[in-house]
Amino acid sequence: MCADARVHEIAPRSGVAFTLDAGDRLIVIDPRGEQVADLLAFNRHDLDEVISSGRTLDYASRIYLTTGDPLYSNRSNVLLRIVEDTVGRHDFLLTPCSADTFRIICGDADPHRGCFGNLAHALAPYGVALDRIPVAFNCFMNVPVDGATGTFTVEPPLSRAGDRITFEAEADLLIGLTACSALQSNNGSFKPIHYRIERAREAGRDSNDRSRSDAGRNASASGA
Repeated sequence: MCADARVHEIAPRSGVAFTLDAGDRLIVIDPRGEQVADLLAFNRHDLDEVISSGRTLDYASRIYLTTGDPLYSNRSNVLLRIVEDTVGRHDFLLTPCSADTFRIICGDADPHRGCFGNLAHALAPYGVALDRIPVAFNCFMNVPVDGATGTFTVEPPLSRAGDRITFEAEADLLIGLTACSALQSNNGSFKPIHYRIERAREAGRDSNDRSRSDAGRNASASGA
């Protein structure tokens, strides 16, 4: 893979949207530690096909996903696969925080729009309406569940500065990604999220260039 030299930063309590081609890799990085990133993926050619928490957890038969695990769509197709994970604890249970989250749970009179609002804003230019936004894959989120009672708590992420999780796209995708806006999810502070994209087409071109170069050198050596 040939990496984009740029590391992109998502400012605290904000979100972005961008596209991936099949074979591209997305590296989501926690630059300071203990910061969640909400991740959405849509089939770029049919936005009605979207990442599915229910399908993914059903097929995995466990809550916590890590290296090697696929993330399925609502149509049971694999959209992303986790190919590297330095943390091992992420959440696919809780919906993106929203103004309603902060109003209902926290009692905020003038609530922030949260990850839901940030995702809606970032994805709107691509034609994604509010009701198309599902439960996100919450990178670095730490939600322990009591196996006896089913109760859960939101605890500080286990990620430390520089930890990352890498996904490989198995279809052409539209991605939404945030730096989470909920204080409890991020151990009481709002921090940025970094991400980097490795383009498969660039890797293929570089590989072909190297092959041609090696073939040329071999031919010259034979001629000598």
